[in-house]
Amino acid sequence: MGARLMDRYIKEIFEIPEVDLRTYSPLTLAYIGDGIFDLIIRSVVVGKGNTKASNLHKRTSRIVKAETQAKLVAAIKESLTEEERDIYKRGRNAKSFTMAKNASMSDYRKATGFEALAGYLYLSDRTERLVELTKEGLQKLELL
Repeated sequence: MGARLMDRYIKEIFEIPEVDLRTYSPLTLAYIGDGIFDLIIRSVVVGKGNTKASNLHKRTSRIVKAETQAKLVAAIKESLTEEERDIYKRGRNAKSFTMAKNASMSDYRKATGFEALAGYLYLSDRTERLVELTKEGLQKLELL
């Protein structure tokens, strides 16, 4: 079952009504985007070979941390549509009361913007676009 179908299935089973995504705060989009991006990276890491869970965690953590997400979004910025740039900027500029333990404020904000974009693409049934952007960024950063 693809991510698009999975989200629709979850909404159907739990009787979750459709919502206008424009009403979601950027931090709400970032919240779901964080999970979706983590799932994409975990899928890639596991797909590259069966190994100890600790090794899988190290590989995944290296990519999903705020510093790497900030670099990834910089690498794909030119590929973003105007709508995607707007969502990214809303997330980047959102006032969060928390911060990643091992990240600069700048990297944390950029990562939040990327996660907001990831959440937006997922919730708007455009997971394929998110996967394409993620692959492009990972290739440019030579993390694949």
